[in-house]
Parts: sequence; C-alpha cells; structure tokens
Amino acid sequence: MKKILVFYAMYGGGHLSAAKAIKEYIEKNYDDVEIQMVDCIKYVNKTIDKLTTGAYKQFTKRAPWLWKKIYYNSQKGALSKISNGINKMMTKKLSKLFNEFKPDIVISAHPFSSQMTTILKKNGITNCTLATVMTDFVPHEQWLINEEYADYIFVSNEKMKNKIVNEMNIDKDKIYVTGIPVSERFSETFNKEKIYNELNLYKNMQTVLFFGGGQYGLGKEKTVAILKILAQKENLQILAIAGKNPKMQKAFKEIVKEYNKQNFIKVLSFTDKIPELMHISDLVITKPGGLTVSESLVSSLPILLINPIPGQEEENAEFLENSGCAKWIKKDSNAEDIINSVLDSGSKLNKMKENSIKLAKKDSTSEICRICLGGKENNND
Repeated sequence: MKKILVFYAMYGGGHLSAAKAIKEYIEKNYDDVEIQMVDCIKYVNKTIDKLTTGAYKQFTKRAPWLWKKIYYNSQKGALSKISNGINKMMTKKLSKLFNEFKPDIVISAHPFSSQMTTILKKNGITNCTLATVMTDFVPHEQWLINEEYADYIFVSNEKMKNKIVNEMNIDKDKIYVTGIPVSERFSETFNKEKIYNELNLYKNMQTVLFFGGGQYGLGKEKTVAILKILAQKENLQILAIAGKNPKMQKAFKEIVKEYNKQNFIKVLSFTDKIPELMHISDLVITKPGGLTVSESLVSSLPILLINPIPGQEEENAEFLENSGCAKWIKKDSNAEDIINSVLDSGSKLNKMKENSIKLAKKDSTSEICRICLGGKENNND
C-alpha cells in the first residue's frame, strides 16, 4: 500500500482547491492507497497559522503595496533568509507527522510544505517522493528552495518551465507542464437546459459569470462599478457571485434594484455549482487566482481580469493577457470600453476562447497523479 500526503496551506483558497482535486482523484481512481490531506501550517502550529493567514488577509486587503514588497523580497535578500529559517524551525514539528505516517509520496500544493519536506529529506528523516505543484502561471523562487530534493515539479505552462530551466538552472527532466489541478467536474458535460431552468435564465442570451466577492472582498468600489456597467447592457444576463461577502452581496442586490434587472442579474452567495455555471457562460470576470483561472480555461472561457493581488496575481494577469485569452481591467483602464470591446465583438470573444482552449490543460489532475503514482517514463520535452 502506498501512503500519500497531500499538503496545502490557507493563504488564499487556491492551494486548498488544488489539494482537494488531487486527493479526490486518487481516492476515486487508485486502489491500495492511504491518503491524508494536511494543512501544513495549521499542523505545525495553530497560533502561527492564525496569525500568518490573518496577516496575509490584512496585507492584501489594506496594504497591497506592502504585500507586493514582501512577495518580491521573499525571493532574495534578508526576508528570504528569515523565511527559510522559520521553515527549518517549523520542520521539526512536521517531522512528527512523517515519523508517524511514513509517507511514500508527498504532493505539495504550497511552497512552505515543499520547503519543509526538502529539509526532512536532506536530514534523512524521510526518503519519500516529493512532487511540488505550483499553483500560479509565473514561478516564484520560494517554491524551488532545495529543489534538488524534489522529484517532480508541476507547472502550468511552457514559458514557466523555460524560465525555471534557463534562469534558475533546474533540471528540465523533473519539470512537467501539466497545468494546475482542477476538479474532474470541470470536464463533465452538463444538461444546459436543466441549469437554465433551475436558475430561471434565458437560453439564447449572452451570459457572463462574474466573481465579485473574492475571498477577501478586494477592490469593492471597482467591482461594484463593473457590475453597474454590465447592468446597463441590453441582451445580457449576469451570474454575480458575491461569495461569503455580505457587503458585496448587499451592494449587488442594490444594483439589481436600481437598474430593475431582477430577470437578468442573478446574485448568488457561496455555491458549489461553479462547473455548471461555467458550462453555460460565454465569459468569466474574475480576479486572476491560479485555480479560478485554470477552471475557466478548462471550461474554454474567455476571461476579464479584475482586482489582482499585487505580486503573483498581477504576474498571472500579465501572462494571461499576453497569451490572448484574457483582458486585464487595470485601475486606470476604461472598464466600460474594455467590456464593450469584448462583449460586442463576436470575433474578439471567439479568438479569446480559442486561446483559452490552447492554454487549457484538461487532464492536469489525472496527469499529475499518473506521474506521481506511476513513474515518469512519459516526461514532456
């Protein structure tokens, strides 16, 4: 029996979603395995987890400029050394889990757990196979510390692989362009008519899926302004996801009332029906988190990007826009012009859709699991 640890940490929801997708796929498709999914920071110290995730939330929401500085400085210099030192200290706590569970394979969806596992391998506490699953579209060096102890590194695109090989001098044979793991549900074929009926939607009308809540409610003013632009357009229906954000939900409902759009804007709170909603949509508007973007790509959707967290999400937005599958509505952009130019041009929307299909990796989760559990004989070049 193979014992598998899947690690994540709660700095944004994407790491958890990636870990869940991997765990669910292994449990469904592999026999004779024992698998645990563990929040690596919470396991080490619940107080540290609460403090650091809280600090991340506050930095990204109230002082994004400071978070951007932290993000880039964590790759080099004093902050990098402090981060690495803290991880070494925390690794001692994590060694208890390794000694008790004795994993054969560790699949890490967060840089902290990758670093801590490499330290344990270096110190001879474990000889597990380590797979690092990077959950953005541009690399960050914190994922790759002690990379000589990582067996597999999974990335989202060829440019990312080339940058890691050419600029970070890492062996290309351990890097796999699989895409970011998403739930198998995004590859299902759904009954469109049933979804339209359940949501009381029009079947032959352009549909926009609008993620406005965000985990931390970033950019509320800009988000509300964009929904107002959408509300003024004719022949358009909007699925506005407010998430677990009551203030955003209230603002959305006020817009619906103001523009008398009860039949055309459906305000939803948290939902587990995102694969179904993407299946009936023509365009998604979202912040550029790696997981939501990957889900959109797998669903063959063009993307409008809003409210990126400085650092990794701004880099994601730049990459996606340059890839032709997305438009980035920046702070100083004319949002109305960008929205109209995309929604009012069938050819532009189709071209973005084609580029989404090119960039999508529909088999990302199964490919990662196959390589981790079945060897690396089919490495991509």
